[in-house]
Amino acid sequence: MVKGIRKQAYECEKYVSGKSMDEVMRDYGLEKVIKLGSNENQYGPYENAKKAMAEEIGLLNIYPERNYIHLKELLAEKFGVESDWISLGHGAGNVLDSIAKTLLEDGDEVIVPQQSYRLYREISKIMGAKVVEVSLTDKYEIDMKDFAKVLSDKTKIVWLCNPNNPTGSVVPKEDIDWFVDQLPENCWLIIDEAYAEFADQELLPDTVKYIKEGKNVIGIRTFSKYYGLAGGRIGYLIANPELVNWYDTVSEPFNANRIGLAGACALLEKDQENCEKYCEIMKADREMMNKKLTEMGCDCYPSQANFVFFSTPYNADDVAELLLRKGIIVRPCGGWGYDKHIRISIGTTEQNKEVLKELEAAFKELSEKEGE
Repeated sequence: MVKGIRKQAYECEKYVSGKSMDEVMRDYGLEKVIKLGSNENQYGPYENAKKAMAEEIGLLNIYPERNYIHLKELLAEKFGVESDWISLGHGAGNVLDSIAKTLLEDGDEVIVPQQSYRLYREISKIMGAKVVEVSLTDKYEIDMKDFAKVLSDKTKIVWLCNPNNPTGSVVPKEDIDWFVDQLPENCWLIIDEAYAEFADQELLPDTVKYIKEGKNVIGIRTFSKYYGLAGGRIGYLIANPELVNWYDTVSEPFNANRIGLAGACALLEKDQENCEKYCEIMKADREMMNKKLTEMGCDCYPSQANFVFFSTPYNADDVAELLLRKGIIVRPCGGWGYDKHIRISIGTTEQNKEVLKELEAAFKELSEKEGE
């Protein structure tokens, strides 16, 4: 047994990903795979971003100072703040982890939605915090009044994924307005807006407004979803400059890679038209998929993210296994307690139609087995 592992690590659960594309091709003897289990943008990366990233390869021997600073400036302009209100990380996950290191200590409490992004729990537990879970409602929604009921003088962080993963639900902005005023003096609301660009913008709270008003709120965003740069690993936070300074103190210097930074800068400066164009296509396909799934007997939740979330007449793991055999990777939601629910990322229009066809075939096969 390895010695010296900190005791909090024994409280954590290792992230276990599903089968990779290579594993699926190998295990099922396939030549191609459609991966729609991780909420990636199948249209990215966009052309100007690809060009900018390719040009950086010859500079990988040098730390990425220029684009690190430039990206902060671009994001500051986008959100109407100064650049010292922005900091970066190796994807949103790294940003979340560094926030936990900045704010949490042994004996603190955090509040998390029970059916949400699992990383919130693990990065809190490793810092010695007690995790208080609040279940979603029967309509797969986060009720901030339920969160307020478990606030205490020990609560240091409330983690909120908005839109939520895996359900795609959005907390009404007036509910967050109310909740922000309920926070204890030393408690922070962390709003993870990884999927915000796919939502109806009038439904979302004005996170920057809270921060400008001096509220204990931090906004988190990423280039992985809307911008199609999941492999570039670029995430960022928006917060008051004093908090950002402490975040930068705790995190490593230049905590973003040169290639990803170049791609992110190009996306903001030159690829906005493509980002908007393909976002609209994905949103239209999301509605098309919900309509078709409903016709197939599924119960669909009106997702505000780049995925559909629905219940099936059958066990989700059984459905997912049949799809794997056809080279389609989706996410069964049993790990969140939803044994008959599936989350499917929005792919290209062609991929989405293929998934629907194979899903209908899977339902037919499972129905015939039940009738035997």
